Amino acid sequence: MTRLLIVGTGGMAAHHAAGFQAIPGVELVAGVDTRPAQLSEFCGRWGIQHGFTSIDEALAWGEFDAVTNVTPDAAHCPTTLPFLAAGKHVLCEKPLATNAADADAMAAAARAAGVVNMVNLSYRNVAALQQAAAMVRAGEIGEIRHFEASYLQSWLTQDAWGAWDKESQWLWRLSTAHGSKGVLGDVGIHILDFTTFIAGLDAAEVSCRLATFDKAPGGRIGDYVLDANDSATMQIVLSNGALGTVAATRFASGHHNDLKLRLYGTKGGLEVQFERNTSRLLACRAADLVSASWQEVACPEVPKIYARFIAAIRGEGVAEPDFNRGAALQHLLDRAEASAAQAGRSLGL
Repeated sequence: MTRLLIVGTGGMAAHHAAGFQAIPGVELVAGVDTRPAQLSEFCGRWGIQHGFTSIDEALAWGEFDAVTNVTPDAAHCPTTLPFLAAGKHVLCEKPLATNAADADAMAAAARAAGVVNMVNLSYRNVAALQQAAAMVRAGEIGEIRHFEASYLQSWLTQDAWGAWDKESQWLWRLSTAHGSKGVLGDVGIHILDFTTFIAGLDAAEVSCRLATFDKAPGGRIGDYVLDANDSATMQIVLSNGALGTVAATRFASGHHNDLKLRLYGTKGGLEVQFERNTSRLLACRAADLVSASWQEVACPEVPKIYARFIAAIRGEGVAEPDFNRGAALQHLLDRAEASAAQAGRSLGL
């Protein structure tokens, strides 16, 4: 039996609870949250016996093997380090931290502890992403030369997910004082991982521009100053010299939550789509280059991050993506932010 502690009981925690509760041999034994009422409601909903309002209390109790950390972004580092020091396995929500120094500290602590450590880059669960990566590794499209990637959301132009201008679950994402790194930190990390993981190459250089748009009188709603970036565009040079563009925005009217990557190599091309919660992979390989014909590729289902985390703890799978990957992506995000502060100057990593 793997005994699991959930840290943070906000909206995303329900996805973690449901995902882990569906795995045989996993027991949700405790929750941690500084808000007693929300903690009590969450534990009652999921049948969790123990609730603690501090990490120190949870560690003093200690009757758990692993932790899933679903706290806000800025809390990831200080709430994860104590569990690593106690020798607990940790799955942490993305981004691993809000700056590269903290992410490096988390990765180093995980290595020193020798425990399973993973970061929830949830689009690694997309079947088309994994199949595309396997095809690139097998050399099916040759050497990568060019790519175009986008992550498109529209919750600032419609209320399908809720009223962004009235609900704190959205408003905090628009305010740097509330820990937000804007669209760059929120979903930029996903599209950067999506792109570089499939390509099998690290970023070597980045140029970035960020934009924040007026969304309320005086640029604020109540306690929330709406100063976090809403749109990001990047030019990325990969380690082999391949060049491409990456874009992310919350103003993509007509798209709820869609990702796309077009990847071009010397022997063919791939198009990875994730739209309306469905993934699709198209390929144009050597035999189809002259006619420029694209064929759909079958993609086997991929185990979800929750199952992969438990499998890694049991010695039945690889802990991937791990904290090292999360830290590498944070370095890329930090350099992108620094580039934007210098009007898009190209910066090496």
